[in-house]
Amino acid sequence: MMWLITGGAGYIGAHVVAAMRAAGERVVVLDDLTAGRSDRLPADVPVVRGSVLDRELLGRVLAEHEVTGVVHLAARKQVAESVEQPIRYYEENVHGLAVLLDAVTAAGVRALVFSSSAAVYGMPDVDLVTEDTPCQPMNPYGETKLAGEWLVRAAGRTHGIATACLRYFNVAGTARPELADTGVSNIVPMFFDRVTTGRTPLVFGDDYPTPDGTCVRDYIHVSDLADAHLAAARWLADRPAPGDLTVNVGTGHGVSVREMAELVAEVTGHGGPVAEVAPRRPGDPARVVASAELIAKELGWSARHDVREMVTSAWWGWQRHRGQTG
Repeated sequence: MMWLITGGAGYIGAHVVAAMRAAGERVVVLDDLTAGRSDRLPADVPVVRGSVLDRELLGRVLAEHEVTGVVHLAARKQVAESVEQPIRYYEENVHGLAVLLDAVTAAGVRALVFSSSAAVYGMPDVDLVTEDTPCQPMNPYGETKLAGEWLVRAAGRTHGIATACLRYFNVAGTARPELADTGVSNIVPMFFDRVTTGRTPLVFGDDYPTPDGTCVRDYIHVSDLADAHLAAARWLADRPAPGDLTVNVGTGHGVSVREMAELVAEVTGHGGPVAEVAPRRPGDPARVVASAELIAKELGWSARHDVREMVTSAWWGWQRHRGQTG
């Protein structure tokens, strides 16, 4: 098959490209390069600069590259930004997906993997979040991901497209330094940014009903996440008839924010206080940890990397991108 990977020059997208290429899949990337970087990708991977909002461009890319499957990662992804710019998030994440699906159905593409998020669940009051846990998103970002799932499944049923929606939990780590997350919006690079500029990592709230009082999250290595996309793509390609699948992508193990701060201090050699406690942020649930049983059953996938590998590899990449060696 030939796979179009939207957002393929981003942090997660570049890892998906690498995993699919290593497995012998053919790929073409569409990315507007506002957050992505083409130098993350092999020189022989075709990269088309553009947006999923451009229907004419999508039709041309799908036809010229004879695309038979799509992995859709392109989206706005910052929760706080989504609260400030809800119209932009609905325009790019939901309308952009609708434009893509229109192009996909017109081109006769029969498989689509959709990048969703644990944000669809909101604040679940359960020890392990299963795919049957009620979806009650708390912000426009989560709402757009849930609406995206609805749209993907509806289009799949109507137009005979096999679909898979992957609900990511907290992504960290890197496969290689050049593919690292260079932003500071996720917890691990956020902590790196503070310790390398002489500041103490911030922990928002230490009075939650958890063992150490800080929020507990499920962290997934980006290489494992990329392998989950490959598994989903092959599940769709091997189906004799259209169908749909929605699965969590997580480890089933929770790590507290304080535990993550302690691990970052250990890996980086940060000698100051491990963490500074700030007030709770509105809407932060105490615990969000995935049940990973369904993805193991349906796709034969399970996480291979632990949280130390995530932090160590991420630190390796952080140093490379900032010209540091120690």
